[in-house]
Amino acid sequence: MRILVATAVPVERDAVAPAFEGMAADVLAVGVGPALAAAGTATALTRAALEGAGYGLVVSAGIAGGFLPGAPVGSLVVADEITAADLGAETAEGFVPVTALGFGTVTHRPPAALVRDAVAATGGRPGAVLTVSTVTGTAERAAALRARHPTALAEAMEGFGVAEAAGAHGVPVLEIRAVSNPVGPRDRAAWRIGDALTALTEGFGKLAPVLESWKQHD
Repeated sequence: MRILVATAVPVERDAVAPAFEGMAADVLAVGVGPALAAAGTATALTRAALEGAGYGLVVSAGIAGGFLPGAPVGSLVVADEITAADLGAETAEGFVPVTALGFGTVTHRPPAALVRDAVAATGGRPGAVLTVSTVTGTAERAAALRARHPTALAEAMEGFGVAEAAGAHGVPVLEIRAVSNPVGPRDRAAWRIGDALTALTEGFGKLAPVLESWKQHD
């Protein structure tokens, strides 16, 4: 089974790539944000399909903000739900997801067995990973997101875009994030990007054999 791993930026790609040496896998930096992530992932999937060497799994990988106390800095999160948290409309009554407006989808769910195997292999924490177009920078928005998504452990900007592209091609998706900072007030001095990248490398070192041997059955 060929695997496509999509990260946002090259530094994340380089943190993940060593785990896949010698495997039938491509690790690509597809861009920041859901739109670029979807476009880059869809392009790679289409090219592979046209070449007769399609992918059997797509993995969205990178660093993320973590919701405390469930996902502290340096921890690994395995998405059991990939949700677009700000795709919808703001109303006088509050936020309304696009699905309530009668359009599209806001959530993709990775294969449950694969999530369980990934958690067991890496020691990661299972929970929802939210995709946002605007990174949270206040305690108020962090609290609002947690109120709407009580199982959320992390926030990033690409997972839903990657999942949308994978879904359009009928390919299962997984999202793995290493936490570099708490979700909430924006304090760059508190970011631990190096620690998160190290956690990402170590996590994927343990995860790669699981992905290589995985066969979809749920």
